[in-house]
Amino acid sequence: MQEKSRGLALFTFLVFLFLLGPLLIISITSFEGGNILKFPPEEFSFRWYENIFKVKMFFITFKTSIFVSLAGNLLALVLGIPAAYALSRYDFRGKNVLNLIFVSPILIPGIVLGFALLRYVVVAYEFSIYTSLFIGHTIIMIPFVVRVISSSLSNFDFSIEEAAQSLGLSKIGAFFKVVLPNIKSGIIAAVMIAFLESFNNVDISVFMTGPGVSTLPIQMLTYVENYFDPTIAAISVLLMIITAIFMFAVERLMGLSYFTKR
Repeated sequence: MQEKSRGLALFTFLVFLFLLGPLLIISITSFEGGNILKFPPEEFSFRWYENIFKVKMFFITFKTSIFVSLAGNLLALVLGIPAAYALSRYDFRGKNVLNLIFVSPILIPGIVLGFALLRYVVVAYEFSIYTSLFIGHTIIMIPFVVRVISSSLSNFDFSIEEAAQSLGLSKIGAFFKVVLPNIKSGIIAAVMIAFLESFNNVDISVFMTGPGVSTLPIQMLTYVENYFDPTIAAISVLLMIITAIFMFAVERLMGLSYFTKR
């Protein structure tokens, strides 16, 4: 038993090393004091973290990415929650076709989807760049919202909703007062996954952007094409920290909400 436990511990350590090793290397190289990205660093410095705030396009594109991801996430929730509820609650003709439609943005290669959006959203309808980005990112977020929330609804007992309706609640009232509170964790998970997918997207965003308008991942790629300093590593570390704080805050809010109800 001890040998099996040691083997399992070693295997777990190797898996975590494989997953976290690249992040650790990036974090260390971000403190390189020289002008070239290298590992291990020869000297310790924060100069490349300072350089992030000297490049105005990083801040501008960061605001664009945040705005597009949050706005698209909100619309994806408005469309995805009712869709997930209908697909989980009812059996109707064409249900499998709708399931395929909601999964298709994940199955289709990003470059193909990006080119299709360029052809039919930007060129055909001549939407503005911000509107095109908003539409494109909403489309890629909806499948994640529908799938994650559908998973939460698969464990929900709809007889509770029927009981609430029999006690006087309307169908809409039962949905908001009974169904939504019970799948809150699934909604939060859907928001986080969809937001990260949108914020880090490149293959679709590159077709939707234009002169003067870009997203942070594309700006980072453009910077790497011209410079080989540790600035991008420093940005990556900051984004990892922001993501960790965001996830921790969401987890704490969920915990506080749970204990308040108790």
